[in-house]
Amino acid sequence: MVANRPPISPVTRLLYGVGSLAFGIKDNGFNVLLLLYYNQVMGLSARLVGTIAMVALLLDAFIDPIIGHISDRWRSAWGRRHPFMYVAAVPAGLTYLLLWNAPSNWSHAALAIYLLVTIIVVRSFLALYEIPSSALAAELSNDYDIRTGLLSYRTFFAWFGGVSMAFVAFIVFLRPDSDHPVGQLNPDGYANYGVVASVIMCVAILVSAAGTQRQIPWLQQPGHRAGGIVAALREMAGSFSNRAFLVLLAAGVCSAMAAGIQITLSTYFNTYFWGFNSDQLSVLMLGVLVASALGAVAAPRLSRRFGKKRSAIALWLLSIVFYYCPFVLRLSDCFPANGSPLLLPVLLVTITISLTLIVSSSILTASMLADVSEESELSTGRRSEGLFFSANTFAQKCVSGVGLFTSGMILTLVHFPEEAVPGQVSEEVLRDLALTALPIQAALYLLSIGLIAAFPITRAAHEANLARLASRRSVAARPASQQSSHRN
Repeated sequence: MVANRPPISPVTRLLYGVGSLAFGIKDNGFNVLLLLYYNQVMGLSARLVGTIAMVALLLDAFIDPIIGHISDRWRSAWGRRHPFMYVAAVPAGLTYLLLWNAPSNWSHAALAIYLLVTIIVVRSFLALYEIPSSALAAELSNDYDIRTGLLSYRTFFAWFGGVSMAFVAFIVFLRPDSDHPVGQLNPDGYANYGVVASVIMCVAILVSAAGTQRQIPWLQQPGHRAGGIVAALREMAGSFSNRAFLVLLAAGVCSAMAAGIQITLSTYFNTYFWGFNSDQLSVLMLGVLVASALGAVAAPRLSRRFGKKRSAIALWLLSIVFYYCPFVLRLSDCFPANGSPLLLPVLLVTITISLTLIVSSSILTASMLADVSEESELSTGRRSEGLFFSANTFAQKCVSGVGLFTSGMILTLVHFPEEAVPGQVSEEVLRDLALTALPIQAALYLLSIGLIAAFPITRAAHEANLARLASRRSVAARPASQQSSHRN
């Protein structure tokens, strides 16, 4: 971090956060709408859609670290991050548009190839923006609490963008007509959603890149390093061997897999298990918007009061309780029946509370990842924010990749019908769906919480790392004669 830099203004923090609208829209579209669109509308099997998403995820495991490492080493007048952010904007929007305009007259085999290629290209271009942009959080400030604030903006806009577009999709685009009495099964609605979403994604990326460009003179520039693939792989291995990073990576992957199953199947649960129509789903989306704002406001305060790790663990545990209560009560015949006037408001309250806790915890764990940068620099001598946040981006993609794959397997296992009509799916199938999906989610969430408990960097440890780095840089900045005299 360059010394004597001016403080980050509220406007800069806001513009930095706006860029995550793009990732939020993409992620929510993948999690909430993609399986429904390609399974129930386009006719591909849930298992095939899930497998395609999983194959694309395996490719991301190689693509994302490469983007992060190249960004860490990039030298230009526009710094390490901004060239990639600008380049990604238009292709990310255009490819996302293609995803929701699948050819209607292609065979299932051709459509499957179309889906695979489109998913890979969309996520690659989004990663080209998201990884460098995420890495900026660790560069804009090294303060323990300011980082949490920066990531609060980022997380809020990701949730806000994703949920807002889903709300617009259900309330504006996915409307019933004479040919499609169930709005969620109207193919024209998905095409119109793709147009609006792709434009917003492109604009958000460009606005965020331009809004943070003036910070470039104050950001770190990489030193000259040995070239070649072997040297690059050696550097990546050295950074990835950091214990604190490995703990967070494993925790992030577990929680992302659980969230992926939860979010992907939420449309199925809301449409078939709870029996909600498009208007009622839009009301639930409003609750998610409220939760994203409350969670973003709460996270920095909890970080200052209790520390990041303790707060994150407590929030995850409470979120599990609030999320599972309605399902446990329904399966025990102790919850309002479908069609009851109490059902929507009760679920709205529980979902809002649960998601508020999840948003806050997600912000805190992302801020914990930023704190790994200084500990890694002490041991390797390199700034590797891009590499670390590429792993975080990969974990986030597990939400859609593993979520779609596992959800597809679960739907197949319980014999959930394709092109199902709400109200006509048997109670046995719906009960099996809940009893299969919910325990898997819970086990993954609890494993993630256990891993977070092993994270070693506290506020005191982070401040000690900053002090050691400052001392090292002070010594390095002295003339050689003074360094020799100091050692003597």
